[in-house]
Formats: sequence, structure tokens, C-alpha cells
Amino acid sequence: MKAVINTKHGLQLQHVEKGIPGTDEILIRVHAATVTAGDVILSNLPGLMYWAPVRSLLGVPPKKTIPGHEFAGIVEAAGQHVTRFKVGDPVFGTTTGLAVGANADYVRLPEAWSTGVIALKPGSLSYTQTAALPVGAMTALYLLRKAEIQPGEKVLIYGASGSVGTYAVQLARYLGADVTGVCSTRNVEMVRSLGANRVIDYTQEDLTQSDEAYAVVFDAVGKMLPAQRKRVLRPNGRHTTIRSATHEDSGSLEFLRTLVDAGEIKPIIDRCFHLEQIAEAYEYVRSGRKAGNVVIQIAEDAS
Repeated sequence: MKAVINTKHGLQLQHVEKGIPGTDEILIRVHAATVTAGDVILSNLPGLMYWAPVRSLLGVPPKKTIPGHEFAGIVEAAGQHVTRFKVGDPVFGTTTGLAVGANADYVRLPEAWSTGVIALKPGSLSYTQTAALPVGAMTALYLLRKAEIQPGEKVLIYGASGSVGTYAVQLARYLGADVTGVCSTRNVEMVRSLGANRVIDYTQEDLTQSDEAYAVVFDAVGKMLPAQRKRVLRPNGRHTTIRSATHEDSGSLEFLRTLVDAGEIKPIIDRCFHLEQIAEAYEYVRSGRKAGNVVIQIAEDAS
């Protein structure tokens, strides 16, 4: 199979054995995967960070020999002890915590493990759309739940046009919040279309000069300055950021699948690349220009 390999010379497309699933594993034919901001950050870590003891001490995930934290595809083979999935099932999920990722023709995963998740694919989405769902949506859901948003509360989403931000806008709206999104000019209409009640174009307006105060401030890009947050957060308001630790669980992924099929949330796809264009995909995400998600289409019928 073809797979993107992390080498000392950078990311390289190589041919490797796809392997046979163990007794509690499934082999998935990957139709689509993604390149996330997290993938790019991990690829830019200094050499010392690749030493396992240092990564463990700092809570940094293990280096993936094959990158890619989220995927959508079809189960091609299953071990004899697998009970949740069968050959032919359309699935999606993450490779969080594993040494092997999904930027490849195939990915072999445990049926269940402590840090990542797999579920049946939403019926209303293509594989391309589905691949962009797990990481951003689960991160937004976890942090919004942590903030304990109540219906009618005013919520500010800072960085509303990124992967986490686009899901945060939709999920906060679903929870009944009065949502204000912050983004650049070119993404104002997109953020508004996701259900934001108001959108602040940070290139044209200083959000701290407004008299508006918010019950919850969600920093979806991890770049909001403490002074900005203090100025817009009401007394006893809550603040949450993607710099906080998050957690993936099957219940959340299943919940998101039901919201997608009910038309409550949708993935936003900025650009699609082929596996052979992995370097270009990483460079585009690294540029900071993406809105929503960047998808790697691997199978011909990914879309």
C-alpha cells in the first residue's frame, strides 16, 4: 500500500505492507483522511521532542511513523474477537495515541483503545466530509460541555473559521446560545451561515472596544490575549481554550453522528488534496490560511 512516512528528511510517500489485523483489530481501507493544525505542530517539533521519555514527561503524543489523526473508510478485514464492526462497514474515527496514522491506503486499528475512537459513518455525509468530522467536532463539543453553556447565554467564539471554531459555532447554536464569531473578512459570511448571531471581523473591528460582555469565551485557536479575554468576559464568566486538555470518547462521536444526520452540524471543507500532494497540504495548513478543514482524498470514490 501507499503511505506517507515521517522520515528525517520530511514526509515521503512510500510503499509499505498493509499487514493483517490481529484478533482484536480491524483493517480499514481509507477513503479520506485530513491534515490538521495538530498534525503540523507535531511535524515541527524539535528533534529532542522525538525522544520518547521527553514526550511522555510533557504529555506529547507519540510520533506517528504514518501521520494523520482522522479518517473515513470501509472495514476490509476484522480479527476474530472483533464484535462492534464487520467487513463492509463504513466507519470513521481517529488514530489518537497510536503510532500509526491514516495518511495511507489502509490503517490497522484496535477495535477499542483508551485514547481514540471509531464509529459507523454518518449516512448523510460523503467520506470526504466525514473524515473532517472527528477531531474538530469532538474538541469543540468537549470544551463547550466543560463551559456548561446554558440556553440564551452570550458566547464568543474566537477563531470561528477554523476546524474547531466552525464546529463550536454550530454546537453553541445547537445548545441555544447567542453566538458571536470572530474571524477575518473573507470568512465572515461563512461563519454567519453556520448560525452565528453576529460576526466580528477582527481586521476591521477591535472586539475589546465594544461594551458587549459574554458569559462564555471560547478561544478556538489558542491565540487570544489575556487582556482581550478580561475585557470581554462578564464577571463570573467562563473561559475555555483549545490549549486545554481534551478527551475523545465513543459516546461523543456517536452523538455527533446523530447531529450530522439530523442536519444540526456539518463539516466545512476548505481544500482537498491527493495523497501524492501531502507536502502541499501540510504547507497550506502551516500557512494559517485555511478555513474549516483540509482533506486528503485517498480512494477514487472518497467524495
